[in-house]
Amino acid sequence: MSTKKLSPIQKTIVGTQLLFVAFGATVLVPLLVGMDPSVALFTAGVGTLIFHLITKGKVPIFLGSSFAFIAPIIKATELYGLPGTLSGLVAVGAVYGIMSALVRFRGVSFIARLFPSVVVGPVIMLIGLSLAGTGVNMAKTDWTLAIIALVTTVLVSIFGKGLLRLIPIFVGIIVGYIAAMCFGVIDFQPVIDAPWFALPAFVRPEFCWEAVIFMIPVAIAPVIEHIGDVYAINEVAGKDFVKDPGLHRTMLGDGVACIAASLMGGPPVTTYSEVTGAISLTKITDPSVIRIAAVVGILFSVFGKISAVLKTIPSAVLGGIMLLLFGTIASVGINNLIKNKVDMGNTRNLIIVSLILTLGIGGAELSFNSITIGGIGLAALVGVLLNLILPKSKESKTENAEKE
Repeated sequence: MSTKKLSPIQKTIVGTQLLFVAFGATVLVPLLVGMDPSVALFTAGVGTLIFHLITKGKVPIFLGSSFAFIAPIIKATELYGLPGTLSGLVAVGAVYGIMSALVRFRGVSFIARLFPSVVVGPVIMLIGLSLAGTGVNMAKTDWTLAIIALVTTVLVSIFGKGLLRLIPIFVGIIVGYIAAMCFGVIDFQPVIDAPWFALPAFVRPEFCWEAVIFMIPVAIAPVIEHIGDVYAINEVAGKDFVKDPGLHRTMLGDGVACIAASLMGGPPVTTYSEVTGAISLTKITDPSVIRIAAVVGILFSVFGKISAVLKTIPSAVLGGIMLLLFGTIASVGINNLIKNKVDMGNTRNLIIVSLILTLGIGGAELSFNSITIGGIGLAALVGVLLNLILPKSKESKTENAEKE
């Protein structure tokens, strides 16, 4: 369908539809990490508009809350508090800026060599596995609700048609919420008391070196994911956004949007694969429609009743979704290793993957004076260093040469 044939009203309807594709996941992240969902909607909208400004309005991409940072945010908030954690997330945006400069002057291949699949794959696995216990603990508060939400999400993922198949998380939350209403376990008083219109509860970051050091290595996986998403949208739109406006611009746009979101107290935003799927299905690749979705998200964020309703979602419903979500993230990491044909029979690769997983899952920490780095961040850093230090076998060098 060509957007030239769409009226402004039709574009608004399509844009709102795209927002709902990303809505479930976008509000799920803040609910899991203790942030305000209305802030997440606001920052997703603002972040998307910033991205479009930096990329000259050419790339049909929506930025939403990133799953990659759920585990690190929860852990960092326990250690340094939310304001301190937000300063670490601002630093993550700066990492995107550095990577943007590297891509601009050294090319995409340099990033691929610095962060190969043997490092990125297990780091993505850690992002999912590190919160497995949290998902189970939330689900067991009411296994009935958790199973209802989980089964619904699975069924929609497998049997859903059209756009419905792109929003399994959203549908799972809705069905789980309706079930909770039927069981009488939801207290609607906060919704009744909430104002119809209210500004999101923005939180100001407070600089914390420890949180910055803790968060920076976590940016590795989302940076690689960003590159993959841009190539995916290339295929959908039939254009080469890597060249025009340039991958360095898309990465910079993502980074600046992440900084803006963190400065306002929202979760980091990143390119959204679900929306890319919706664009592929509808064949509507006009960036202006994405900007409409961003504006609608900002408007939704100031409805106090919406935020209040989201906060009444039972933790068991969210836990049921998490059981699938975090396992899926881990599976993406495994698929990354398989898709890129990482030879696990190679001793060098086996050492890198093994140490990343052991250090990450084991919760290893290193302290330097008052600065502590641990978990996913430490594991990712060790993986990068091992990849640079360990000598490559003749077989690995031959395989790399063939890929290049």
